Amino acid sequence: MKEELEKRVVKGPDGFEFEVEPLQDYYCAEAPKAHLPVYSKIVEGLFNWARSESIWILGFGTGCGAIEMRPLMTPRFDAYRFGIQWRPTPRQANLLMISGYLSVKTLKRAIRAYEQMQSPKYVVGLGSCTINGGMYWDSYNTIKKLDDYMPVDLFIAGCMPRPEALLAGFNDLKKIIKAGKAEGANKYAENFDWYKANQKSVIKDWDMPDYNW
Repeated sequence: MKEELEKRVVKGPDGFEFEVEPLQDYYCAEAPKAHLPVYSKIVEGLFNWARSESIWILGFGTGCGAIEMRPLMTPRFDAYRFGIQWRPTPRQANLLMISGYLSVKTLKRAIRAYEQMQSPKYVVGLGSCTINGGMYWDSYNTIKKLDDYMPVDLFIAGCMPRPEALLAGFNDLKKIIKAGKAEGANKYAENFDWYKANQKSVIKDWDMPDYNW
């Protein structure tokens, strides 16, 4: 474990010393919980329609797929007309776009970002790399199947898919959300131990809490 994460005694501004255990004091240790529909079908349908028309993407460019995201913000494709925009932090976003290949080191950061997002939240795997490793399928350090480590609501195949394919994928995601089938966050909570075991099997230097809320 890194030195800054170990239990230690620190001195506060008032001169008093106190003990700090970063992994326990700076994070919530409670595992995620599933948030199941509790309202009538009509109300839940309204909520899902609103969610589908307000997709805020966490800008998490992992590889060449990030290049394909940029044209969507330009007037030619204008993703904003679909209620899609990009946000800088996990707290502001409800869609995590894994845009390209993931190394083990990057997977660790993606998990942390995903767990800091508030539910309901969605994951889209962009490009063949997220499905089977793509052109890096035989690399020792590339994640092959993204859905073994976090719940993926939609894959957009290609190497890399063009902006038109991304817009088509977003429209498909909207249909899934409206139908009430984009339950990745609940799936993650219900199968948390399975996902966490898969994550720890590839991330050997696990130096963060099991749930990064």
